[in-house]
Amino acid sequence: MDVLVLIDKLDDLIHNARAVPLTDQVRIDREEIYEILDQMRSTIPEEVKQARWIVKERQEMLAEAKREADRIVGESQERAALEASEQEVVKRAEREAAQILEDARIREREVRLGAEDYADEVLGTLEDNLGKFLAAVQRGRERLQGKEEIIPATDDTLDGRPLDVEADEDFE
Repeated sequence: MDVLVLIDKLDDLIHNARAVPLTDQVRIDREEIYEILDQMRSTIPEEVKQARWIVKERQEMLAEAKREADRIVGESQERAALEASEQEVVKRAEREAAQILEDARIREREVRLGAEDYADEVLGTLEDNLGKFLAAVQRGRERLQGKEEIIPATDDTLDGRPLDVEADEDFE
């Protein structure tokens, strides 16, 4: 299950909790909270596993690019050795080999940079989601402990909804 879905469940549980008469506190079923937290604990390692998979995939892409560059260099060296009988042919082969090597280096760099950018983007998204998750859990815990203070809405949103959970307007 997605961590963001679990955060939404936690948000709904807190938002729909019954108010304790004559107080700003609400009653929440502990077992439901613990169940959602357990699901979150089991989901986060899966997302970390996905991030590790992305890093591994990036390393495999880099290794493949290096193998391709080595293959191209090897081919160009073989070609140069076969045509070494005439001076002009040798010079032409060396120029082509150098060009192929340069092209391979450029391609390897492009692939490596692309893989690093992609991995960084995915890890950044994961980092943002974990930050939002931790903020929502902290607010929920503060609510449960009766330490909530009204915080003005910020630009931090989750699926277009504010991350902070406000008390029901009927009980303010």
